[in-house]
Amino acid sequence: MKLKDGQSNQVAIKKEAGAVAAINIEQFADTGFDNVDSKSLALPFLKVLGQLSPQVTQGDSQFIETARPGMIYNTVTDELYNGQQGITVIPCYYKLEYIEWRDRGQEGSSAPINVYPADSDIMSKTTRGDDGKDRLENGNYIEETASHYVMIVEEDKSSTALITMKSTQRKKSKKWNSMMMSLRAKKKDGKGFFKPAPFTQMYNMKTVLEKNNLGSWYGWEIEHKGTVESEETIKAAYEFYETCKKGAVRVNHGKEESVEKTPF
Repeated sequence: MKLKDGQSNQVAIKKEAGAVAAINIEQFADTGFDNVDSKSLALPFLKVLGQLSPQVTQGDSQFIETARPGMIYNTVTDELYNGQQGITVIPCYYKLEYIEWRDRGQEGSSAPINVYPADSDIMSKTTRGDDGKDRLENGNYIEETASHYVMIVEEDKSSTALITMKSTQRKKSKKWNSMMMSLRAKKKDGKGFFKPAPFTQMYNMKTVLEKNNLGSWYGWEIEHKGTVESEETIKAAYEFYETCKKGAVRVNHGKEESVEKTPF
């Protein structure tokens, strides 16, 4: 049921006489999730759809009629966002990892073989293949993957998601991290400046068409939007940061791989 303006906390139900009454669902807030923990949840990925993504390919089981290259796609809710307009996110946590994959089409290629932490020496065990991938002796390849855990901020709701940046998008991740690290806010007493926590800041994530000698693709464009004004939103973002920091967020990288199909 689509609710009208001002009815976000109410659900209309029929009475026996056919009249409509409104029940405030806020009284049941946070109930009904007794046995739901981090193992029962999958964090959505926010992915940029490309020309070869299954969501834009007619005949593919994952095809979405309204999907277009350059759109931003939520892998759990199947929501699509206009890439030119972008979406507003709050960066809550960052992690760098090295992910080992088999080539597409091979048995077991739909999920990572291994995930190595940032301080791993796994890259020293690779050699650059003719395809530009960093290969291990077993034939698998390693992708340096930057993971940005974010809160999506919309007009009437907020939700959490993961944005991964690798290959050509690693430089976008580095630029984003540099933006956050260099940001300064004025102290309340007016005496100097401080570096604000990432989860207090909002960024607009758009998509742009990029090219090199191998082909073209859509990538991220990131712009600082300002400081979060809602104390409740900052509190929720901080709680997500703490959850990520504890390692309590489940990530299914296989779901990410099912969206990303590039021609090179």
